[in-house]
Amino acid sequence: MGLFDKLFGGGKKVSKETAQTRGAHMPDLNIPVDEKFTIHFKKNGGKFLYCDSLKEISLALSNIISENNWQSEPFLVLDNRLSKKFSKEKINFIDQSGSSEIFFTTCEHLIAQDGSILVCSNQLLENKLIDLPDNVIVFATTSQLVETIGGGLKMIKKKYGRSIPTNITTLKHFQANEENNHDFLTYGSSSKNLYLLLLEDL
Repeated sequence: MGLFDKLFGGGKKVSKETAQTRGAHMPDLNIPVDEKFTIHFKKNGGKFLYCDSLKEISLALSNIISENNWQSEPFLVLDNRLSKKFSKEKINFIDQSGSSEIFFTTCEHLIAQDGSILVCSNQLLENKLIDLPDNVIVFATTSQLVETIGGGLKMIKKKYGRSIPTNITTLKHFQANEENNHDFLTYGSSSKNLYLLLLEDL
């Protein structure tokens, strides 16, 4: 039984002390992929909103906008399919980087191993993460959860065949702290204030 079943349908709970206080170099617990992702994602500083319908996604998006007073802020969207899906929302979508404080995007996969979000040129085009707005809202589905980055890359290769997208990278640090400020893996990147809207589709 995954985390979402535990949150919304009862079930046996995993000890928070066991799951969240383990050292960074200790092996992962043998827990479901959804729960593992959530633990690492929150540890990275991400804000997580689980929804079981597009109606709930719409409500969560509206709450994010209200909470941050973004009613008059345009949303940068580089994937036309996303702006079409949310065309009924009262949001001004733009496609010019540098004109917005909010980046609204999809992703390729959610990586349970470290709570990161795998993206590529389908979401970023040729932009570097550091050049995109500091506030990011990601729309994803539970079917995009994978165990490892290697697993995510294999899925991308299988999906796109010979037309593998470029600019493949991960969003991992969602708040600046002493631990990640000097992490060489974040070179050329920056911490983002990130919300994840996760739709149950399994």
